[in-house]
Amino acid sequence: MTAGDNPPIKLRPEILALPAYRQGKVVEGGFKLSSNENPFPPLPGVLAAAQDAATVLHRYPNGHAPELSARIAERYGVDLEQVIVGAGSVSLLAQLVIASAGAGDEVLYSWRSFEAYPLLPPMSGATSVQVPNRPDHRHDLPAMAAAITERTRLIIVCTPNNPTSTIVTKAEFAEFMAQVPSDLLVILDEAYTEFTTDPDAVKGTEELARHPNLVVLRTFSKAYGLAGLRIGYGVGPVRVIDAARSASIPLAVTHHAQLAALASLDVEDELLERVAHIAALRSTIWQGLTVQGWAVPEPQGNFVWLATGEYTDEAAAILIRNGIMARPFHPDGIRISIGESESVDKLLTSTEEIVQNLSKMNLAEPIR
Repeated sequence: MTAGDNPPIKLRPEILALPAYRQGKVVEGGFKLSSNENPFPPLPGVLAAAQDAATVLHRYPNGHAPELSARIAERYGVDLEQVIVGAGSVSLLAQLVIASAGAGDEVLYSWRSFEAYPLLPPMSGATSVQVPNRPDHRHDLPAMAAAITERTRLIIVCTPNNPTSTIVTKAEFAEFMAQVPSDLLVILDEAYTEFTTDPDAVKGTEELARHPNLVVLRTFSKAYGLAGLRIGYGVGPVRVIDAARSASIPLAVTHHAQLAALASLDVEDELLERVAHIAALRSTIWQGLTVQGWAVPEPQGNFVWLATGEYTDEAAAILIRNGIMARPFHPDGIRISIGESESVDKLLTSTEEIVQNLSKMNLAEPIR
């Protein structure tokens, strides 16, 4: 019997219908600006800590990451039981979706936002409810509040929003939470919060005491440069955090990741100097794009958003031709990560070429 003669294996149709998550690609000899990675290599102390973990590769890690959890709890003034460490913040989000939403339930979030969000609700049998972003590419929180139904079990708020790099302000979040039922779980996904320079931006860890239905997610992948080790954390009410633990894959957080995260906290000042450098490059790029005629929302993550609309694929091709690999989201726009200093001139030359092509085709509207 050949493989073609075998009957198809029975699988869940809602899972088969999902698009696979795509990683950012690399341009040979160019700049990879497609994955929101930190362009700096690990600091020596962080690298040494991860290498030390290799001496116990024959042992399982402590899945609860007790030392790291204790550091995080002390930092934010919460009980140890309120902290959970996972294999990246998206892993923790998946656990929270499983813990809160099942068949017939709804998970509510803004769109366009992080491309993993639509993949998670079907895993537990739940349904996505997507509320369109405002014309300025920010969350429409009043519309999200209005979209809450009796079936809503989880709301995800992403700030800075991936991929549009826009924020939710303290005032907006307070007004939103006042409209959310107290028994409805809200996740504040702050994977890029360290890059935020707007003083009005909400800070989830400052909101925890005010909202007993709030969980804040953060990661060591971006600002701390540990994307290759997959480690993030969540802080929230004990009952919810315990439920997330019950939905976890045992021993998913490696010993390497735990030691590297602890070492990163030890050299945090130096790492945040790198974050400030990336934020300065971001400002330079944003100003350059504005001069070229782009109506780019002021970015607060380590990436910028180009609303190229139906011209997205053509614009992405121009970037690739110039050695810039970005992340296109047809038919909405392109997300471009802030990378090496050497990439800035090449990037702005490429975006100027896109503007010129749009003008020739009388398609200036998509960049507005």
